[in-house]
Amino acid sequence: MTSSMARKQSKPDAPAPPKTIQNRKARHDYELLQTFEAGIALAGSEVKSIWLGRANLTDAYCLEKGGELWIVNLDVEPYEHSSHFQPERRRDRKLLLHRKEIELIARRSLEKGLTIIPTKVYFNHGKVKVEISLARGKKSYDKREQIAKDDVRREIERARSERF
Repeated sequence: MTSSMARKQSKPDAPAPPKTIQNRKARHDYELLQTFEAGIALAGSEVKSIWLGRANLTDAYCLEKGGELWIVNLDVEPYEHSSHFQPERRRDRKLLLHRKEIELIARRSLEKGLTIIPTKVYFNHGKVKVEISLARGKKSYDKREQIAKDDVRREIERARSERF
C-alpha cells in the first residue's frame, strides 16, 4: 500500500558554526567575577571572518564612553573574498547591551582593581555574541598557587587512570 502523501525532502546540512574564540590568557591573568552576554556591531565581512575563526581577543578590553560600551583592540582579520571595503583590523566596536546592564557594568568597573575584558566570541542563533567579564587582576603569587593546584589535580587524575 502506497501513501498518498509524498515524503519530505531533508535539507542538506548547514555548515557547522565555528568553535568559540576564547581569550585563554584572561583566565590566567584575571579572576573572573561576573559575566555578561553582549551583541556586537560589525560590518558584514567581519562576521564572515569571525565565522571562519579569524579573530583574536588577546589584547582586547572594554571601555565605557558616553553611556555606551566599546570593545577596543579586538583583532578581526580582513575577509579575503570581500569587496573593496575592508574595515580596520583593530578598530573600536560597539557592544550592544541594555542600558541598565551598561550602567551596572560601568559602576562595577569603577571599583578598585576591576576591569572589563572580553572572554569569548561565539555565534548564538546566527548572531555574533561576545561574553564580557568583570575581572580583577591576579597577583603573581595567585598565579603560582593556581598552577600548583592544577599540578596536584593532574597528578591525582594520572594516579587514578593508572589504577584501572
